[in-house]
Amino acid sequence: MKAWDKIEAAFSPEGTPEIPAVICYESIFVRDHWSAITDKPWWYQHSPDMEHHMAWLRDVIGRTGLDWYMLPTFYSREDRKHISVSVTPEGVFLSDSRTGNRELLHEPRVSGWSVSGGIESVRPETPAQTPEEIDRLIPIEEDYNVGDIVANGRKDLAGRFLGEFDGAVYPYRRVDSPLWRCYHLWGFEDMMVMIAEHPELIRYAGSRYLELSIRAVHEASVLGAAGIFIEECLTDMISPAAFRALNLPFVRRLTEEIRSLGMRSIYYFCGNPAGKWEYLLDSGADALSFEEGKKGFEIDIGNVIDRVRGRCAVLGNLDAINLLPNASEDNLRAEIRRQISAGRRNGSRFIMSIGSPVTPETSVEQVRRYCDMVHEIKT
Repeated sequence: MKAWDKIEAAFSPEGTPEIPAVICYESIFVRDHWSAITDKPWWYQHSPDMEHHMAWLRDVIGRTGLDWYMLPTFYSREDRKHISVSVTPEGVFLSDSRTGNRELLHEPRVSGWSVSGGIESVRPETPAQTPEEIDRLIPIEEDYNVGDIVANGRKDLAGRFLGEFDGAVYPYRRVDSPLWRCYHLWGFEDMMVMIAEHPELIRYAGSRYLELSIRAVHEASVLGAAGIFIEECLTDMISPAAFRALNLPFVRRLTEEIRSLGMRSIYYFCGNPAGKWEYLLDSGADALSFEEGKKGFEIDIGNVIDRVRGRCAVLGNLDAINLLPNASEDNLRAEIRRQISAGRRNGSRFIMSIGSPVTPETSVEQVRRYCDMVHEIKT
């Protein structure tokens, strides 16, 4: 079976006879392992030349054996006429002939730390306190037309990707849940205070973020994506009642929209799901995905399967922090076999995955070994 067929079968009531192998956040894996995964220059990721992008994408997909990959967008055709990359003794620059702007590009840093070394947490100086302030901070373009990405050429790279890989890779896009997006508006502390004391503002901001997420879903559909990976963070820290009132309605609206466009939804809930299982199962998602046990809690894949009982697909949560980078072949194979065995109890509605991004210390060879073992095991 091709990768697309395996993953689509995993979503079906009948399940998949062949388990697919995926990881979460391939972009982090690629960033941290660029020189080990491709011999192409790092600045190819910024290039306006589609051939440069296809070259490094071929290396990533060919050398890992992954069954899915995030579908790329690209510069518009107009941008491509004016944007160029120049490699000089002073550094690599991205230039735009329309404006004369010349931007120094920085090679991606392992683990993602900023060039300045500054703290990446969101801490707004003046958090939004009114709907009007939220409107200003979450602008929604009124004359938006999803078809523009076809007309202006931003779909061109996705078209090349789909044409070349032709079912050998399952193409998906990612969106954040509307409540999780509120972190970027308020930061952690103020977001939690707003949830507790001003839920009406959370609902208002969530409704605007939902509109933007729905637009992103429509864009993914036009690009040719088959699935949407919905990321959820921090909401394990709120009460089940707040989760039900301030998050679940938005997630359900999102999964309904994804389904209406003929795509599949994968709901990745980060953190401890305790107290929220019924709401996660009521989200309407086609698949649920969880972290591995860490941060003081355990999420055993067997227990996940016992709760889901075939009502949707489940993604594996192999330990990416300790096991994947360090496991012997025997130990890695044993854990993959255990997880697949649990997935078979879910009616084979199962996709083998890892619980967190691949760590910088994990070799490309180990990731390839993981994918090959998943494909080999027929349990």
